[in-house]
Amino acid sequence: MEKKKVAVPLVCHGHSRPVVDLFYSPITPDGFFLISASKDSTPMLRNGETGDWIGTFEGHKGAVWSSCLDTKALRAASASADFSAKLWDALTGDELHSFEHKHIVRACAFSEDSRHLLTGGIEKILRIFDLNRLDAAPREVDNSPGSIRTVAWFQSDQTILSSCTDTNGVRLWDLRSGKIVQILETKSPVTSAEVSRDGRYITTADGSTVKFWDSNHFGLVKSYNMPCNVESASLEPKNGNMFIAGGEDMWVHVFDFHTGEELGCNKGHHGPIHCVRFAPGGESFASGSEDGTIRIWQTSPVSREESDPVPSNAPNPKVKAVADEVYRKLQSAQTGKEGNVVERG
Repeated sequence: MEKKKVAVPLVCHGHSRPVVDLFYSPITPDGFFLISASKDSTPMLRNGETGDWIGTFEGHKGAVWSSCLDTKALRAASASADFSAKLWDALTGDELHSFEHKHIVRACAFSEDSRHLLTGGIEKILRIFDLNRLDAAPREVDNSPGSIRTVAWFQSDQTILSSCTDTNGVRLWDLRSGKIVQILETKSPVTSAEVSRDGRYITTADGSTVKFWDSNHFGLVKSYNMPCNVESASLEPKNGNMFIAGGEDMWVHVFDFHTGEELGCNKGHHGPIHCVRFAPGGESFASGSEDGTIRIWQTSPVSREESDPVPSNAPNPKVKAVADEVYRKLQSAQTGKEGNVVERG
């Protein structure tokens, strides 16, 4: 009987409580980086390719719900239950500034030009801080219908999007007017909203559904039902031909973007998955879980025989690189079975 191949992730330990948010930097001259937010109050910075720990940002007094890096990965930001968002030097780990709020801060995001920091949380107010004038009062955009869960910038920093913990849909705000210009309607509160690297799509997760929206005209492009309630989804950034989703069943599912066919299912976490993100080049993706670990999976992963011992972060001699089933199915989907041409969208 042929032994079944299973994917072997790099397992990143260090957090003592659930990992609730992950963010990859763009590719920089020094490589790319991964920052994680955890309920243990200490965001951590890692080498995005190897998962190796680089440093821990110390200073928060409560759970950290969101963390991010600026375009050059020189500064980091974090949003916390201690009523603050902090700006950090990503090279030294030093705290550069603490932006005080009046309630829990759930989300933060650097603008594309890295000049501003956007925050949102329980107060239902979007705040935009000028990073060239750290002590200046922020611009406030209010009238959010609920506690803010996610925030993001797009369209050259002219538009921001936000979703709420207890209200369905995604709201798009025009920063010139400060008004809501569009609502992306969903049947459940949106727990994850990601603007694709090329700016074409907005990927959302709500309930047991992953949706893809046109980021220029805001129409719904695709909607797929998931095998369980999912908390996070991410579109492959290089070719846009697959996406990942993770949630309450503890597995990272890989799907074909064009058809919704499940290409693979990565098992290993011991608790619900709170966040999944593709690396900027699409060669790997990371998942963060209630179990306190981060796992980095290869898009065409290193695999092992199912009966072999599970390696730690470094592959053991029995591990060998194989053309994984995900890769085979993806290639088949692109070229079409029996030589038929498949629409690439």
